[in-house]
Amino acid sequence: MNSRNFALLLAFLAALIYGVSFTVAKDVMPIYVKPYAFIILRVLGAAILFWVISFFAKKEKIDKNDYIRIILVACFGAAFNMLTFFKGLSLTSPISASVIMLTVPIVVLLLSTLILKEKINLIKVFGIAIGLLGAFILIVYGQSINKGENPLLGNFLVFVNATLYSFYLIMVKRLTDKYHPFTFVKWIYTIGLIVVIPFGFSELQEVQWQLMPTDVLLKAGFIVVFTTFFTYLFNLFALTKLKPTTLSIFVYLQPVIATVYALITESDSLSIVKILATILIFIGVYMVTNVNRPKQIT
Repeated sequence: MNSRNFALLLAFLAALIYGVSFTVAKDVMPIYVKPYAFIILRVLGAAILFWVISFFAKKEKIDKNDYIRIILVACFGAAFNMLTFFKGLSLTSPISASVIMLTVPIVVLLLSTLILKEKINLIKVFGIAIGLLGAFILIVYGQSINKGENPLLGNFLVFVNATLYSFYLIMVKRLTDKYHPFTFVKWIYTIGLIVVIPFGFSELQEVQWQLMPTDVLLKAGFIVVFTTFFTYLFNLFALTKLKPTTLSIFVYLQPVIATVYALITESDSLSIVKILATILIFIGVYMVTNVNRPKQIT
């Protein structure tokens, strides 16, 4: 298996874990662990694991100018995106959240145009508009058997997370081009931990560990170890061989996996609005990523 195919495999595995995690996380929060407390556990666990593996990696010196980028990447990819996502997921349904995440490739292209000055044509502009329309319909009108406390606000926060994650993909790419992921990822999560502690410390003190069932503890561990540590590790290595726009395409798999898992566990349901919104988002994504695309892409 060549390096590019291996990167694609890692991206697929990350999407698979993310897809399952939408429902798994809902089984833990907000009943047993509130969203912001869960984020502290997630970032703390990942920071510890990344520091441990960093001792076995090649030592590299980080340029002083790159620490500003690392701080920004930490805020977008290991702090504020998690704060908005977990809070949003606690207020909405797994399927709605996963479908909204389909806007990531669209937002990545939009930000690449604005920040990286990549060219964009009229068809892609329409694709962005159609995809965002689908997201808007889902945010405002999508309903579920498990609505949550405030699906409107929850869907909006998940969309904010998708935007922040798109910023993260663009900014972290330059770091992966320059350093081995183990060189800087520990700093991303250390800084991220400092940022999220003020938001979730009081909620963390409320967790009653002795009352938490074993299966819930295992699901919480799955989110910390797999959804945080392994997915970020897989995506960082994938970014060393793939463009951000290519990696973002794997977001398409998440709603499919999330929907199948949510329906199997009977934690969510489909509706005409969700199907319509999903179709619009897929059309927008197709127009953005496939129309006039070069035959060879990495």
